[in-house]
Formats: sequence, C-alpha cells, structure tokens
Amino acid sequence: MMNYKYNHPKTSRRFFLRASGVGLALPILDAFLPRGVRAAEESIPQRLVCICTTLGLHAPFLFPDASGPDYETTPYLQILRAHCKDFTLINGMSHPDQSGSDGHSSGMTWLTAARHPGLAGFRNTISIDQWLASKIGLQTRYPSLQLSTDGSSQSYTSSGIMIPGEQSPSRMFAKLFLEGSAEAKESQIQKLREGKSIMDTVREETRDVRVRIGKEDREKLDEYLHSVREMEQRLSAAEAWVNKPKPKVDADIPQDIKENKDLVGQMQLLFELIPLALQTDSTRLITVLVQGRNDVPPIPGVSIDHHNLSHHGQDAEKLRQLRLVEEAQIHAFEKLLAALSRKQEGATRLLDSTSVVFGSNLGNANSHDTKNLPLLLAGGRFRHGKHLVLDREKNTPFCNLFVQIAQQMGQEIDQFGSSSSASVGGLDFA
Repeated sequence: MMNYKYNHPKTSRRFFLRASGVGLALPILDAFLPRGVRAAEESIPQRLVCICTTLGLHAPFLFPDASGPDYETTPYLQILRAHCKDFTLINGMSHPDQSGSDGHSSGMTWLTAARHPGLAGFRNTISIDQWLASKIGLQTRYPSLQLSTDGSSQSYTSSGIMIPGEQSPSRMFAKLFLEGSAEAKESQIQKLREGKSIMDTVREETRDVRVRIGKEDREKLDEYLHSVREMEQRLSAAEAWVNKPKPKVDADIPQDIKENKDLVGQMQLLFELIPLALQTDSTRLITVLVQGRNDVPPIPGVSIDHHNLSHHGQDAEKLRQLRLVEEAQIHAFEKLLAALSRKQEGATRLLDSTSVVFGSNLGNANSHDTKNLPLLLAGGRFRHGKHLVLDREKNTPFCNLFVQIAQQMGQEIDQFGSSSSASVGGLDFA
C-alpha cells in the first residue's frame, strides 16, 4: 500500500483509531498528505472506472455537430452541463474487427479489443483493468472490483476468462466495509494457505519436468510458472489483508432492488458504491456493466422494452421512449460525477484522480454497428471541456485511449490490444 506522510513523523497513511481493542482504518485524510499542493497531487493514487451500457446511446441525442470547446448542447449533454469542464466527449473511436457471433457479442471485448468475438476459435484477451491490476492491484485490499446489473462483466484475465460481476449492492458493501467473524477470517486464511500450498507443489514438480522437455515447451512452461508466481503473490497479499480492519464509512447498507427490470435503479445503487470504494483506497480499478434487458423499465412514459427500443428503426414513438430510458441512465451517471466531485483529497477532488470512461460497445444499436462508439472520458489528469471529433470513417482504435489512461496512471506502456499509438490526438494531459 502507498504510504502518505503526515506532518508528524510517526503518523502514516494507514492510520488507525484504536479504542476498546477495536481498530478502524481511516480513508485518505488531508492531514496524511505531504506538505505542498504538488507533492500532495503526486502522492494521491490514480484510479480507473469503466462503465458500459450495452444497448448503446442514441448518437443524435448525444453528439453535437460542432467539435472543440464551443459545441452546442444536446439532450444528453444538457443533463451533464454542470460537469462540462470535467469531461471530453469522444467521437470517431472503436475497436477493429468486431463482427462476431451475434449483434451484441462486442460487449465481451469492450475492454479487451479481441477480434471477432464469439466466432469459432475465438479466445478473449486480457482487459485493460486486469492489465492494470497486474501492475498496481496488490497495493489495495481488492485488486479490482466488477459491478454488474446481471452478474457478468467485461473484465477478463490474461487467459481470457471472464471475472464474474457483483450485482448485489448490499453484498458488495459488506465485502468492502463489514468485518467478518473471527471464525470466518480463520477459514478464509486457511483456504488461502491451501491455495499457496498447491502453488508451491506445482512449482516444485515442474522443476523436474523442465529438464526433460524441448525449447518451445520450456517457453510454455516458463509462462505457466510466471502465472503461478503471480498467483502466489496475490494469495500472499490477500492473506495479509484478512486481519487488517476494513475502513468504516458514513453510509448505510444499500437495500437491493427486487425488480430486475429496474435497470436505472440498479445503476444508481452500484454507482453509489464507487466513491466509497475509491476514497477508502479499497481498490483503484472498477468496471461496471449495465446489461441491456428485454423487459419494460419502470420509467414514466415508457411502455416498450429497452432492447426493442434500441432497434427503433427511426420510429418516432420508439425514439421518444428510448430517449427517456437513456436520459435516466445519463442522470444516474451525472450523480456519480457529482459525488466524485464533492469528495476531496487534500486540495484536489476525487474526480481529479479518477479517470472515468462511460459509453457503449455499440455505436448504433439499431443496426448493431460497432463503429463511432459513444464515449465520454471524465476526470483524471486530462485537459477536458471539449467535443473531440476523430476520423468517423477510419476510426481511431479505442485502445489508444486505454494506453494513454494507463500512462497517466504512471504505467510504462506503449501498446495494448489493437492500439496504433500511445495517445489520442487532441487529448492532452493536464
């Protein structure tokens, strides 16, 4: 965990209040930050939040005609007007070769850029959040968090395996902030030690095999052993966190929404967990999957299911109702930006240390088109306040944005997925 120096030499970032034998870990407080604004800003960890709504966002309601800082407002941008200086709207970006097994298969590659999702022989690749987790994940209790409205996610391991998402806000809140019993902690430690024992055995046995195999097999085995070592590190870190007290927050346990069709309500509850998880430094990497549904959301004025509305065929009534659904989603996102803006870390806002990517894997859900994705980048160490229009015919790889975000988070990276450059033209660091 990163240490934050307090003016008093004996006080560290992970300061504990101790009373009656109970230790409570505090979140990042102003007093723990180094002297000097610049030093404080450099010491604050950088985070990434990626939010995808899989049924798209209707482009005419989102994108203005003009580019640059002096663009006109649109129905969706009007909702975000209070934050216009804190985000960049990006037009003309996508992943290449996203034709797949069906019109929605690109949802599984939004954070990976693997080509032709779901077709014969397809194997997904690592998602950007998990690549970052392999670099910084051990610094926090949870290397990454996956939130979801349906239990799936867009986070994939280096082996292309999906990491399940948590769709219950109450369970995620308990995971983040509620202490388990002594028996539960001991059981957890025992399971972790058993896992480490298995890893140790595997490593010992493969040493004998290595001397009897050829060069190509040794390379495969070395790659496997590297994964084993990474797993051992994660298990050791997890064991170290078990007996450390969880942070306490001034928030009630959320009550899960019982109606699955209330997609916006689920979004709002999941979004409320994000500032809490980040400010307590429980994690620095969060993905949120808002999965489209085939039922009617409980939104006034909406009588057609969301999936059907996304295939509007330019029907005026369907477009009217689609706008109501997507405006409700944008309102939920606006509340998240407002919450991240309100929370302070020293002289800066939590939003200033958090890059938030919000958008969809579909540029035009009506035709399942994966070009010109609706993308909005908020926060982080970027200069915002404009509509960035790239080549809408020959799109800029979405992965260029991933690389640039990873760089501003302090990572040495020049390429990820299908990236063609280490930056996005027109997007500058602050």
